[in-house]
Amino acid sequence: MTPLEFEASNEPRWSEFEGLLGKEDKNLDSERFLSLYRTCCEQLALAQARGFPAHVIERLSIMTAQGHQIVYRRSDFGVARVGRVLMREFPEMVRAHRSYVLVAALILLVPALAIGIATYARPDLILSLVDSRTAEEFERMYAPTAESIGRTRDAGSNWMMFGYYIMNNIGIAFQCYVTGIIFGVGSVLFLGFNGAFGGAVAGYVANLGFSGTFFPFIATHSAFELTAIVLCGAAGLRLGHSVLLPGRLPRLLSLQTAARETSVIIFGAAAMLVIAAAIEAFWSSAAWLEPRAKYICAFACWTLVGLFFLRRSHAS
Repeated sequence: MTPLEFEASNEPRWSEFEGLLGKEDKNLDSERFLSLYRTCCEQLALAQARGFPAHVIERLSIMTAQGHQIVYRRSDFGVARVGRVLMREFPEMVRAHRSYVLVAALILLVPALAIGIATYARPDLILSLVDSRTAEEFERMYAPTAESIGRTRDAGSNWMMFGYYIMNNIGIAFQCYVTGIIFGVGSVLFLGFNGAFGGAVAGYVANLGFSGTFFPFIATHSAFELTAIVLCGAAGLRLGHSVLLPGRLPRLLSLQTAARETSVIIFGAAAMLVIAAAIEAFWSSAAWLEPRAKYICAFACWTLVGLFFLRRSHAS
């Protein structure tokens, strides 16, 4: 599709949305407004990715900026509003940024596989990432005799681990996102390091003969945790792209646009990390559960996550 065809085919929607932007909040058709707002956000991302003319990008940027202010100025911040963001806007924005998601996933998974295989073959490589005391802690945490799998020595209960997992996971996701502003380099480094670290732990523990404990432990909650970290990394890459290659927009405006687009992704990813922490603390760590039960639950969770992002809302 050429820029002219893109502009001509979407002109009716843009004009309608601009008309709604001029109305008072009480006169707005909420569902139609939100649908047009999400559509314009997706089209803005597409126009920027394809390098469409500046006047097209600028028009969409202004519309989405004004729409963003109206959406977050309104008093509809209850359960219904949160539900719409998580169930509609979140997956739609992820699909609109699927190219960044794919790159982020590769940056995380390729080092994880490479380092995991290398560490399995040479377990002493784990000492290049952690000290011997930490390596011994991994042995204790994932031993088949552990009373609660994955629990650190200083955590006395599953509730303490729940809080620990939330803080740890959100910290990693925050790093992957915010450091993307440094031309995307920060996101690449944090994604790559966390992939390498996770792969090293997996390879080391598997070499010890603890595969039957470790892999059932990570299988279920990783559906939410790894996906959320990849999404935060993808959002960080989007920030970096906006700074490094702003196109015909001023660099600050380009960054502001990227931040608005990715804020929904970060909100949704945060919710996924809370879910992951709950599963990890109360389900994955349960030594009494059979590995088969954990794998069945893991399959269900990965399927659910996949369908969540692939489905399309009828309101779009």
